Amino acid sequence: MRTIIKKIVSPLLQKASAYYLLKPRKYKYKNIWVWVEPTVFPPFLTISTKILLEFSETLSLEGKTFLELGCGCGIISIYSAKNGALVTATDINPIALHALTKNATRNEVALEIIESNLFDELQTKTFDFIFINPPYYPKEPKSVAEMAWFCGEGFEYFEKLFLQLPKFSSQNNKIYMILSEDCQLEKIKAIALKNDMAFELVFEKKVLGEAHFLYQLNKL
Repeated sequence: MRTIIKKIVSPLLQKASAYYLLKPRKYKYKNIWVWVEPTVFPPFLTISTKILLEFSETLSLEGKTFLELGCGCGIISIYSAKNGALVTATDINPIALHALTKNATRNEVALEIIESNLFDELQTKTFDFIFINPPYYPKEPKSVAEMAWFCGEGFEYFEKLFLQLPKFSSQNNKIYMILSEDCQLEKIKAIALKNDMAFELVFEKKVLGEAHFLYQLNKL
C-alpha cells in the first residue's frame, strides 16, 4: 500500500510544485529570504531544504570552502555564506543561477556561482563541505525543471555523480546527501558502492509519516 501511495503522490507533488511556481515565490528561513523562480526546485512543499539548513547550523563553517551541488534557489548557499563559509553554488539550470545572483546581492553575501552538470566544471577545485539534495525519482526528465525531480530511468544522475564523487572525497572533508524513504535507497547505495563510496547515516527525521535520511558519504 505504501508503494502505491508513493507512485500516486510523488508525481502529484511535482505537478503541484510546477503549478505553484507559475510565478516567482518568496521563501524565507530565519533572517534570509529568496525569490524562487519558475523551473527551480521549490523548497516549499518538501522538507529536504529545511533539514539541510538546520543541519548546517551544527557545523563550523567559518573560513571553510563549501559546495552546494545543484543549488536550486540557493538559500543553503546564502545561509552558509552568512555563517562564514566560502561558498560555491552550482546548478544545471541557468534560471536558478541568474536568480541566485540577485538573491545573493539582496542578502549581502558573495558567492561563486557556476553553471555545471554535477562536477563537470569543478575539476580543479576542492571543498571542505559538499551538500547534495539530489533528484531521485526514476523517470527521464523532459525539461530542465524536471531535472530537479527525476534522475533518469536508469538512475543516470547517480551513475554520473558517484563516478565523479571519489575524486572530491578525502579524509579531510565532509560530503552530505539527503534522501527520503520515497526513493529506491538500496539501488542508489549500490551505485555508490560500485564506485567505492559508502553511506553513513548521521540524521533521520520523519515528517508527515515519511522518513528523511541525511547521509555522510565516505570513500572506502
